[in-house]
Amino acid sequence: MKEKPYIIIMAGGIGSRFWPYSRNNHPKQFLDILGTGRSLLQMTYDRFVEISDPDKFFVVTNNNYFDLVKSQLPEVSEDHILTEPMRRNTAACIAFASYKIKKKDPKAKVIVSPADHLVLKEDSFKRRIQDALSAAEEDNRLVTIGIKPNRPETGYGYIQYNETNGVAKKVKTFTEKPNLKLATTFLESGDFVWNSGMFVWKNESIIHAFECCMPEMAEVFEEGDRFFYTEEESEFINKAYTLVKNISIDYGVMEKSDDVYVVLGDFGWSDLGSWMSLHEIQPHDEQNNVVEANALLYDTSNCYVKVSPEKLVVVQGLENYLINESDNVLLICRLDAENKFREFVNDAKNKGEDFV
Repeated sequence: MKEKPYIIIMAGGIGSRFWPYSRNNHPKQFLDILGTGRSLLQMTYDRFVEISDPDKFFVVTNNNYFDLVKSQLPEVSEDHILTEPMRRNTAACIAFASYKIKKKDPKAKVIVSPADHLVLKEDSFKRRIQDALSAAEEDNRLVTIGIKPNRPETGYGYIQYNETNGVAKKVKTFTEKPNLKLATTFLESGDFVWNSGMFVWKNESIIHAFECCMPEMAEVFEEGDRFFYTEEESEFINKAYTLVKNISIDYGVMEKSDDVYVVLGDFGWSDLGSWMSLHEIQPHDEQNNVVEANALLYDTSNCYVKVSPEKLVVVQGLENYLINESDNVLLICRLDAENKFREFVNDAKNKGEDFV
């Protein structure tokens, strides 16, 4: 029987583009955004527990969210909830978990996933993951999951691949969030997919990649071997995070390595990165509105209204707007104003910590 893979769930983000519903003390991965009775983190766990076992899950999160992870995923042991003292992006997050897994199981296979993505076609997803696990058998090979695009989306990264007969295709280029003209060109070319941010590899393959592409980071976490699973681990990690770069795994490793492959998937995926992406997958009325409120809408289309049902919301004459009341904040803005949310959150912080 094949050894089941380890699962690394990245759950440290603050979900600022879902503000004010997502807050610093309770970000979107811990929210039941889809109304299923399970948070996005729990849904991610549910998706992968059919592929692996609870004792092979690692959740990497911020120090502030340890208790949230523990309460939502009691199946995951406390020494598998890895807490980061500061945000250092996905390269450090993955390195932390990978070097800790190395001490436990040097021959491990690993799947890395964000905590807050949506997968609608679970069976198709599991088949692609199994394809990726098979492709990752080769030494040093790094496999990512690419999503077949159905529109010229400008909010996602893109992966270009070489056309080959195999399930895993050699990656040629990575492109971060292109403009509309370039995204349209990518879609028309047929050899580009969306970058899902999910990865599959042998643990020793990603360790080798860190040593080759980010030797400074590899050196820092290699020092942790004698501290992992001891009372000194937290002190070591606090120091280590002051020494490593704030950089994504894509920039730090994937774009530099010659051993990156992509497995193509089409399983109803969304990164749920913004209110607009959530609007796309939620049930709509005849005017393309998503209404999660006790609301009366007049001459209103393509809007998202999410307000406590205890209040009656009356909206007239709006198109492409978001209306959200969460706790002590009422937000009314363009639904597609994703690039403004950082400014909203920063300015709200100046009004007081209670607003973020």
